[in-house]
This record gives sequence, structure tokens and C-alpha cells, in this order.
Amino acid sequence: MDVIKVLRHDGVAEVMLNRPEAMNAISSELAHALVRACLGLASAPEVRAVVLTAAGEGAFCAGADLKERNRMTDAEILRQRRLFRAAFGSVLALPQPAVAAVHGFALGGGCELALSCDLVVADPTAVFGLPEVTVGLVPGGGGTQLALRRLGPGRAADLVLTGRRVGVDEAERLGLVDRRVPAGQDGDAARELARQIAANSPVAVRAAKRALRHGWGVGMEAGLDIEDAAWRAAALSADRREGIAAFADKRPPVWPGE
Repeated sequence: MDVIKVLRHDGVAEVMLNRPEAMNAISSELAHALVRACLGLASAPEVRAVVLTAAGEGAFCAGADLKERNRMTDAEILRQRRLFRAAFGSVLALPQPAVAAVHGFALGGGCELALSCDLVVADPTAVFGLPEVTVGLVPGGGGTQLALRRLGPGRAADLVLTGRRVGVDEAERLGLVDRRVPAGQDGDAARELARQIAANSPVAVRAAKRALRHGWGVGMEAGLDIEDAAWRAAALSADRREGIAAFADKRPPVWPGE
């Protein structure tokens, strides 16, 4: 059974974590497969948005596969570390907007995968947490930095240093969840959100994502320069010419994607 499934439809690619019997825990095999899937999608111009989903009802992802890790030597854990950094980095580096569809547990690496996406959709069963300190570790899939940027220093410290779990109500208040949907509808809602994104100019959307990502944490002047570079990339594109022509003609645009 493939531990990662990739489905494509109408400009949207769905990347499904497919280890439901292990609560979609991240094994070395799954990490390898995630890197391959994301690298393939990153270089696919026809893919305009990505949805990260999970098989089964109990968990989006319970984090790293600790049963596998328990059998490893220190040297093997360090080798796996490089692989895991590549896996989380491959999601974070997607040029297309990525939407996480979360139900059930999103703990440790599962929470970090969700945070690596641009938008997080969750249903009432979702439970988030970064419990690494409770097992003698530090979040290593970007959790400290992603939580810091999304939640702010105090809220990030609360989650990271206590290792506590938060339900969807608190996760929404904290800013971990962008859209809350009824039970069982996280996948459908995330796919619909991705379709809305995919309907827009792919050149403009990718440029806007770069501006949002690279503008965080820099001064206003530097941030405006980053925005200006994104604007120029879109303004000089065939997509911009098609978008304005379509608006003038009162018709849907047919994006060249360049």
C-alpha cells in the first residue's frame, strides 16, 4: 500500500497521508514518499493548489513514528533527521498555496505539517499539539519557528514548552485554524478552498505566496520591496494581460500561466 497517495483534479493536487493503521505517523518510508510527491508537484505548472489530507478517521497525523525510532541507534536517528528535515521542507517549499485538511489528532510532526501549509481547515474532532518536550525532544519539523510566526511568541511558548494539546475551539482562537467546518467536511472544504485559489492567475498566486512568506519578519521598507518584486512579476506576465482582457470582455479568464 502506498503510504502517500497523490490525486489530481482541476488544477488541484491532493496529497494524502495513507497510514491510517498507524494514525498516519511519519515513518522513514512516508517521509521519503512525501519528499518525492512534493518535489513532483512543485515542478508541475498545471498544479495550482495543493491539499494535504489524511486517510482514516482517527488522526490527521500523530507525528513521528516513535515505534520505528525506538529501534534506532543515535547515528540512525541523526541520519533520519536529515530525511525528516527534507520532508517537512518539501511541504514548506511548495510554490503553490497548500491547504491542510485536519481531523483527529495533529500532534508533533502532524501539527508541523499543518503549520507548513498556508491555510488550515479543521473539523470539530481536530486536536493539535507540539508534545515533543514530554518525550525529551524539541519540535524538529519547523514547529518552534512556524508556531512563533503564526501565533506570536507567548502563544507559541505556551504550546511548545508545556507540550499540551488543544481542541479545535482553542486552536481557532489561537490562530492555528483558519477555517472551522462541520464534522467530516474538512477534506471537502479544503478541496473547495483550493479550487477557489486554483481559479485565479497562477502567476499572481505564486508571486503573492512568495511575498507573504518572504515578507514575514523583515522591516516595512524591505517588505514593500518584496511586495514590489511580486507585483512586477505578475504585472509583466501574460496572465495579467489575459486577466484585464477577460474583465473588459466580461468573460472568465483563460490563464496562460506565464
